[in-house]
Amino acid sequence: MHVLLPYLATAGCLAVVLGLFTWLARRIRRRGTAGAGLVAALASYEEAFRATSHDSYHEIQAQARRRSPADSPDGWRRRRPTGRG
Repeated sequence: MHVLLPYLATAGCLAVVLGLFTWLARRIRRRGTAGAGLVAALASYEEAFRATSHDSYHEIQAQARRRSPADSPDGWRRRRPTGRG
C-alpha cells in the first residue's frame, strides 16, 4: 500500500486542481468578469471537446443580447392572444 501512496496523492491533487479550475470557469462565466482572452480560450476548449455545450453557450449569449420588445409608436403594446376562445 505504501508503494501506491505517492500515485494516489498525485491523482488526488490533480483532481482537486481540475475541480478548482472548473469551478473558477463557471464562476467567471456566470459573473461575466472574464476577459476576452479567457472567454476565447474557454470557448475554443468547449468547441473542441464538448460541442453541445459550446452550442448552448452561444445560444445563451444570443438570448442575453436580445432586447425586449419595444412599444409601438402609438403607445400600445402588442399582446399575444391567450388562446382562450
